[in-house]
Amino acid sequence: MQNVGKTYANGTVALHAINVEIGAGEFVYVVGPSGAGKSTFIKLMYREEKASLGEIFINGFHVHQLQEKDIPFLRRGIGVVFQDFKLLPRLTVFENVAFALEVIETDPQEIKSKVMEVLELVGLANKARNLPSQLSGGEQQRVAVARALVNRPSLVIADEPTGNLDPDTSDDIMNLFAEINQNGTTVVMATHNKEIVNSMKNRVIAFEGGHIVRDELKGEYGYAY
Repeated sequence: MQNVGKTYANGTVALHAINVEIGAGEFVYVVGPSGAGKSTFIKLMYREEKASLGEIFINGFHVHQLQEKDIPFLRRGIGVVFQDFKLLPRLTVFENVAFALEVIETDPQEIKSKVMEVLELVGLANKARNLPSQLSGGEQQRVAVARALVNRPSLVIADEPTGNLDPDTSDDIMNLFAEINQNGTTVVMATHNKEIVNSMKNRVIAFEGGHIVRDELKGEYGYAY
């Protein structure tokens, strides 16, 4: 991001002239108090929101200049994991993960092999026929991670992925993200979980009032929050 700013229609300035570069294979925590600009920063990456000024480049895409019809091509290289899972309740675990491939018209045989491969990775191959309502919160988040990974993205963005989970389950999910990262996938994660940030030392970008106030390799959550 180069001099990126975001002002919403109501006049709220969410980001002020942000400059940041995240390299391939990095694991980055995005931290800061509520309203600091973390979620806006995350949403700009996959064009859920459009920057008001500045330039954003991701995986060779000039994000700010993308036309609406080209946004799906950007998103094919990005997996997104949300705090509230966003699973489709009437679809099975297999179908929820497969949906990410169906929308880009992947061959049905390829879908089957890719989905089972990623469910194996997250430890849910035996739950492929279950509905989300038949899973624990941690299992539902694993499905969400599987869905984000099934298209083998180079970048995974996670917005408070452990926010609704107990500490032990949070640790399991974080170990899964660490494994993904060790396999070469870039991970950018917005989180309020101080314990995880401080125990799993990675790069920390801290936001406050729409500004980056700290950017440290192997950083900590910080005392201000």
